[in-house]
Amino acid sequence: MVLFPNAKINIGLQIIAKRPDGFHELETCFFHIPWTDILEISPSSQVEFSSSGLPISGEVQNNLCLRAYYALAKDFQVPAVHLHVHKIIPMGAGLGGGSADAAFTLMGLRDLFNLPLTNEQLVPYAQQLGSDCSFFLFQQAQLGKGKGDKLSPIACSLQGHHVILIYPNFGISTQEAYSQVKPKPAKIDLAQSIQKPLEVWKDLISNDFEQSLFPKYPILAQIKQDLYDQGALYAAMSGSGSTIIGIFNKEVDLAERWANFTCFQGVIS
Repeated sequence: MVLFPNAKINIGLQIIAKRPDGFHELETCFFHIPWTDILEISPSSQVEFSSSGLPISGEVQNNLCLRAYYALAKDFQVPAVHLHVHKIIPMGAGLGGGSADAAFTLMGLRDLFNLPLTNEQLVPYAQQLGSDCSFFLFQQAQLGKGKGDKLSPIACSLQGHHVILIYPNFGISTQEAYSQVKPKPAKIDLAQSIQKPLEVWKDLISNDFEQSLFPKYPILAQIKQDLYDQGALYAAMSGSGSTIIGIFNKEVDLAERWANFTCFQGVIS
């Protein structure tokens, strides 16, 4: 079985408070992006994981795909498989690539072995793996609250818009990003603001991580401004990572302009 776990972007990210459990209370909107890894699940005599493409950090036994397998195996008789990820989505980029791989592992194992689980019933397993993992179980854009794991669908679509993601070839870890952020009450009602025309998002919707990370990494601010200079309707950091997103109402080719960085361009379907 071959699957194509896709990236996500965040539109708006408000860090509202520090939680007693050490996490942060936040509010954000998740959207799917057609930049994908490749995940292969095949029967095997023993549980194995391998990867190719971009290097995956961390110990193999802690890989989210393996953790997804063992989470299901606690409750169901899941035969041994070989999980192979060809990594294309950068890590530390704010694009949720690892979470997507894990969520697609859950769905792939469910489908491959006919487990009696809906996507909704997979949510508790996804929540064990990462705060944004559950999002990838749903096709529709979602409003995320709590740690980002309390999801509700939002009637907002980026369909037909041209999106450009620029990754400056360095990641920002979640730990680093959150260590510098200062929680504060939400400035806007994000659920309402996201319903307004995309043309006004620039003046309404922001990512709180930019305030602490742009001074440390000035290139991120430069990329954001350049996207606006090239006609973006909206530009911002995605999540807590280093990718800057630009949303356009027409096709724009900026690959050569940022040739030294990793650039994804595509139309959202």
